Amino acid sequence: MHDYEKFVMLIRKKTNIDLACYKEKQMKRRLTTLAKRNNFESFEEYYLQMVKDKKLFNEFINYITINVSDFYRNARQWETLEEHIIPRLLSRKPKLKIWSSACSTGEEPYSLVMLLTKFMDLNSIRILATDIDTYAIEKAKTGLYREQSLKDLPRDFIARYFVKEGDFYRISDDIKKRVEFGHLNLLRDEYPSQCDLILCRNVLIYFTEEAKEKVYKKFHDALDSEGILFVGSTEQIILPHRYNFIPVRNFFYQRI
Repeated sequence: MHDYEKFVMLIRKKTNIDLACYKEKQMKRRLTTLAKRNNFESFEEYYLQMVKDKKLFNEFINYITINVSDFYRNARQWETLEEHIIPRLLSRKPKLKIWSSACSTGEEPYSLVMLLTKFMDLNSIRILATDIDTYAIEKAKTGLYREQSLKDLPRDFIARYFVKEGDFYRISDDIKKRVEFGHLNLLRDEYPSQCDLILCRNVLIYFTEEAKEKVYKKFHDALDSEGILFVGSTEQIILPHRYNFIPVRNFFYQRI
């Protein structure tokens, strides 16, 4: 068995993360760079040290889950969400079940809470937010962000919901309380059910076609009737009818 193949097997046993579901060339190149940065010449050597060193292990998890996030990332899509998708969903029911399925360090679900305050009372908002990276989830719960990550966020939200602390901005407890964070592996775990809106943005681009197909089908089953899936700006679904979706706006797909 080749060094990388053995590494994939060992990681799957230890973490339930199946690296074989990620595009091999991209993932292998990224992990080779990471191993060499830490002065390891083989994946086996890297793995053996990783299981002894929590800091090294957390760095690995953070690296493979590719945590890149900002508030209101791809701002035009958030405008579409505000002007078309949320009103469309609220026309059917007064309370929405929303799942941020790869929430990273929290910018996405917190953005959702702030956006929803334009439509309903803050205390009636509840967002489920999950990620495979427990380190990212803990950072999300802290709610401390650099100014750069707020660059696309409406100014009134910053003034209302953040406090500046040195070089950082801390999000208010009122917003934090509206998000329920949890760990979830999209490739292995059970999904929540009867969601009205699911966000999965800038994640599936790294998956194999087989893994994408599995996830799209599970998202379909997790949505309520006429629920909406919101994907990333590089992840438009080819032939969405294969998964019983129809496009309603760019990057937004309705369950049929």
